[in-house]
Amino acid sequence: MRPRTPRIDSAAVPAARRRRGLRGIAALGAALVASAGLAVPAATVSTTLAAAPAAAAPATDGDDWLHTDGNQIVDADGTPVWLTGANWFGFNASERVFHGLWSGNITNITRQMAQRGINVVRVPISTTLLLEWKAGQATAPNVNTYANPELAGMDSKEVFDYFLTLCERFGIKVVVDVHSAAADNSGHIYPVWWNDSVGVTTEEFYQAWEWVATEYRNNDTIIGADLKNEPHGKANETLRAKWDGSTDADNFKHVAETAGRRILAINPNLLIFVEGIEVYPREGKSWTSTTPTDFYSNWWGGNLRGAREFPVNLGANQDQLVYSPHDYGPAVFQQPWFQGDWSRATVERDVWDPNWLYLHKEDTSPLLIGEWGGFMDGGANEKWMLAMRDAIVDYELHHTFWCINPNSGDTGGLLNNDWATWDEEKYTLLKPALWAEGGKFVSLDHQVPLGGTGSTTGISVADLGGGPTPTPDTTAPGAPSAVTVSGTTTSSVSLAWTASTDNVRVTGYDVVNAAGAVVASSTTASATVTGLTPATAYQFRVRAKDAAGNVSAFSAAVSATTASGPSSPPPGACTATFKVLNAWQGGFQAEVTVASTVAKSGWTNQFTLPAGTTIGSLWSATHTVSGNTVTVKNAAWNGNIGPGASATYGFTANGAAPSALAVACS
Repeated sequence: MRPRTPRIDSAAVPAARRRRGLRGIAALGAALVASAGLAVPAATVSTTLAAAPAAAAPATDGDDWLHTDGNQIVDADGTPVWLTGANWFGFNASERVFHGLWSGNITNITRQMAQRGINVVRVPISTTLLLEWKAGQATAPNVNTYANPELAGMDSKEVFDYFLTLCERFGIKVVVDVHSAAADNSGHIYPVWWNDSVGVTTEEFYQAWEWVATEYRNNDTIIGADLKNEPHGKANETLRAKWDGSTDADNFKHVAETAGRRILAINPNLLIFVEGIEVYPREGKSWTSTTPTDFYSNWWGGNLRGAREFPVNLGANQDQLVYSPHDYGPAVFQQPWFQGDWSRATVERDVWDPNWLYLHKEDTSPLLIGEWGGFMDGGANEKWMLAMRDAIVDYELHHTFWCINPNSGDTGGLLNNDWATWDEEKYTLLKPALWAEGGKFVSLDHQVPLGGTGSTTGISVADLGGGPTPTPDTTAPGAPSAVTVSGTTTSSVSLAWTASTDNVRVTGYDVVNAAGAVVASSTTASATVTGLTPATAYQFRVRAKDAAGNVSAFSAAVSATTASGPSSPPPGACTATFKVLNAWQGGFQAEVTVASTVAKSGWTNQFTLPAGTTIGSLWSATHTVSGNTVTVKNAAWNGNIGPGASATYGFTANGAAPSALAVACS
């Protein structure tokens, strides 16, 4: 782990926890309520409306710009910071202004966000609106000026600029997000960054971003550009975003590089946030395929598998790059990985790790989870929210919660429908993921505490102080324990073990053979050793490692013997052949064929599933499960088999599909 500058009370805080806080979630609402312009009874208007703020003292030029260092975001002094915020949408929609200003007060809402620990706000906007502002064609939005007297007479750009002054006053930073090409509540559904129907080309998309970089190049309240919200589309759809090494018009990786470089040529201090796409080709497949099963699929904007082979290249300003996936729970969509007995461990292993978390774990890039959130349903969705929140805290991932708005149709918001009071249950879930030190929330501003001058709930990043350089991490992880053999084939042995602990974080494991050679590596508590000889005894040990390069002691040795080859089954014995028919992220469907060299009036199979894999359903036979061992017996109608005949049964399972599975038959 890279040494970090100590914070307040650092002696009492473990090194891995010197940046703590609640991080923001962002998720696209399916139905945005366009209710601007409604008459608002006087009784609903807050009696504590703040007068327009006096102009804040300008911060020292450039003191709050950020850049990256490995998987961290740091300030100009190299001190790690934690971006923990939320989304407030509306400028992206047809209203061309924050939603909620039909009843809520912009000053009160912004102040409350700061007082409650939101140190960055992701502001969705449309390319259409940016081009209007660029052309000097900003229009007056429909704002309730009784609830917002400070906004009287302002056009949409002036409201946005006024919001920036509020953020400067209260210590909040802003990330601008091009949410859609069209200024439309459903504009985000369009899968790419251009949109012929509203006359927005890719070149105009670039020019809109260049205008933002130019207009606000001296304003470090805006710290980053989220280039395009949720590029998506499946391989069999007419429009879809892809990710590869080409310069094709629909290659988002190329577009992100182009937009990022053009922005940074104007303001090299902006963070460039690059989201993922929706699908990515499986091994051996390519973008020429239109077969959905040839691709790994994830949430819109959540698939960053391509960044491993085709990383975004920003040239001399590479240290401004932050990858920004989106992730949601089953209330937004019942993804395959939410079937069966899922947990944070299975979702992290099967979804987060291969799609985006590897970028953080391998110290490649910081991550900002640009959207996450949802309804507090007391069930599966809340289970996912807790899992995501805990992952954000454990790995100190940057994030912007979805969202402030209560009118996000499939997630709800942090504010209640009155746009004044907060959903305290949801905020309580979020709060541990907001950056706080010594009981106070931390702003990303070096002069203004979060909440503004005189805040009782916040401090500035400068208030954390410097201090001596901390001692490098030299503590090795604990040794893995309880190593077991979870499956064997003629050429492989699958192992599982109890995960190690570390003072910072375990980053991976090595499996070594009796000669001490590394024969498999894994980032999870399981691995499969391949390329082995049939009917041969082997011995393995496992060791853990951390980001600083510390290596644990070895586990106790475990022995395993590979299965015999299929050449000569003993007379009268039956054989069972395992085959994967279909696989998806987090699950698979398999078939087993049972045959015998002599007539049998009943048969039994037994196999051991890899650690973490469970049976979903099984048909054409009966089964029992003990630990990871599955025992299958014939059904009443397919027990009689003999030479030249066979019986089959099938099952679905939750977990990664094994390349092979040894099935004993009797």
